[in-house]
Amino acid sequence: MSTETSTQTTLDHHIQAFAEGIDATMQYYTEDSVLITPDATHRGLADIRGFFTAFMGAMPAGMMDSFKLNRSEVAGEVAYIVWEAKPWFPLGTDTFVVRDGKIVYQTAAVYAAPE
Repeated sequence: MSTETSTQTTLDHHIQAFAEGIDATMQYYTEDSVLITPDATHRGLADIRGFFTAFMGAMPAGMMDSFKLNRSEVAGEVAYIVWEAKPWFPLGTDTFVVRDGKIVYQTAAVYAAPE
């Protein structure tokens, strides 16, 4: 399997897993994974799980039903997505570095609509 195919497959599965919950999402990370957000850098399984637990716990009801992937690009082991979940999040963007089916590095930023 080519690097791009492996990266695309991991990305597709990760997006699907996010809708299934925290345990499904976490299967794509390792103790060496790093997740960088505007507020903090999360390292390792416990820290990344803590981030996703807080993020998913704060998601408005119905958010995943409004999730729309607007752009997805894969180049080798790098994947980039632009997404929305309106009306709550009109813009979200993530970049992933994937190796051997695991997310090694991820950046994530979300613009929340004013209340």
